[in-house]
Amino acid sequence: MAQQKKGLITRLLEGKEKSEEYARSTLPTNRWQLFWDIFKGNFGKIVKVNLLTLVFFIPLIAVIVLHSMMHESDSLFYPFAANLGVGYPAAPGQQGLAEMLVLRNGLFLYVGLLITSVLAAVGLAGGMYVVRNMVWTEGIFVTNDFWRGIKLNYKNALQTALFFCAVFFLCGTVIDSAEFYIAASASMSDGERIWMRISQGTSYVFLIAAALMSLWMIAMGVNYKLKFTTLVRNAFLLMIGTLPQSVFFAVLAAIPFVLFVFNQPMLTVIGVLLILLFGVAYALLVWLDFAQWVFDKYINPKIVGAKTGRGIYNKDGTAQLTGGESESSKEYQRTILAYGKSKLVAKPIKPIDDSLQVYELPGSFTREDLKRLRASKQQIAEDSAAYEEEHKNDLRYVEYNKQFEEREKALQESDDKKKKKRRPKMLGED
Repeated sequence: MAQQKKGLITRLLEGKEKSEEYARSTLPTNRWQLFWDIFKGNFGKIVKVNLLTLVFFIPLIAVIVLHSMMHESDSLFYPFAANLGVGYPAAPGQQGLAEMLVLRNGLFLYVGLLITSVLAAVGLAGGMYVVRNMVWTEGIFVTNDFWRGIKLNYKNALQTALFFCAVFFLCGTVIDSAEFYIAASASMSDGERIWMRISQGTSYVFLIAAALMSLWMIAMGVNYKLKFTTLVRNAFLLMIGTLPQSVFFAVLAAIPFVLFVFNQPMLTVIGVLLILLFGVAYALLVWLDFAQWVFDKYINPKIVGAKTGRGIYNKDGTAQLTGGESESSKEYQRTILAYGKSKLVAKPIKPIDDSLQVYELPGSFTREDLKRLRASKQQIAEDSAAYEEEHKNDLRYVEYNKQFEEREKALQESDDKKKKKRRPKMLGED
């Protein structure tokens, strides 16, 4: 009775937060929950890494602002629609002038982005490393990890930035040039106009593909050590293999930037505030969280020693164990088979309660007291066996034992195949 009162008081003082089930229920079990958990729990760090990243984007932003100002000034200073009287243009021979100015301003933008991307890649390298660590739910110190990310990932960030800027330069030039030729050439045939429009449409497709590939190059570069050609090839394959999801999450990540497209003063102000506060870090968080899900599903299980499900808690309490086919991996799996399976987890064990107790012998006991002691122990053993039989098919025990059985079977099949391969064939044997 005293022990029951003590247990009740302890539970009242500690609360449910001390229980194992409550602690597990607070952990994220999928990538959506992980994103929200990171965003609300590390908002201050997200703002800080966003500001650090934007510092290195200032020259790039300046180029974009100057390009926009050049476009606005052209529309004010050039009388594209002005007339003297009725039907008399103020400046004759201005056919295609607007398109030519767009082409000129575009060249300024493309070259400016190529140059400023060298500095912007510094901020991108640090920012994506810090956000990657957030997705992995590792302890981070924003400033230290930011500079460490620059050292580790600047090459990848620069390659990605130059890759996108180069494609943007080529595709943008084709689009603007085609528009200029269509407007300036009055004698152009319908067939030539169609080919010009096709070239524009193709350029837009290449530009969107390059943007998605660049996002995948960022995600892979901060997770794996790959050569540039391998990075581009794998980015293309991932883009094609996950095209609907890639488009969806790219749009979701770009929400703060999409507000500028509507060209509304209020939306523009909101977009500027969001970008200054957390826009870049938010975009990296959305994309790297999604990319980690793709890596865990398609890539990490095939890499020896790679961890899957970083930051995610498995509901059934089992670990996803993966390994390659190398000898070191097989030896590791054999060690796990020999020592890793715990009897405390592999089968049900009845929790300790006060329903059954061992008979306590008195100071002076008789043979009858010994029989009662033996009977109480037998009753507890039978009760534990009944509990084990009742719960042996529970999911957590079945899954836990299954992973060891499957691994043992896979190792046995691998060893048999290896022995069969090494055994020389006898004469007349097929």
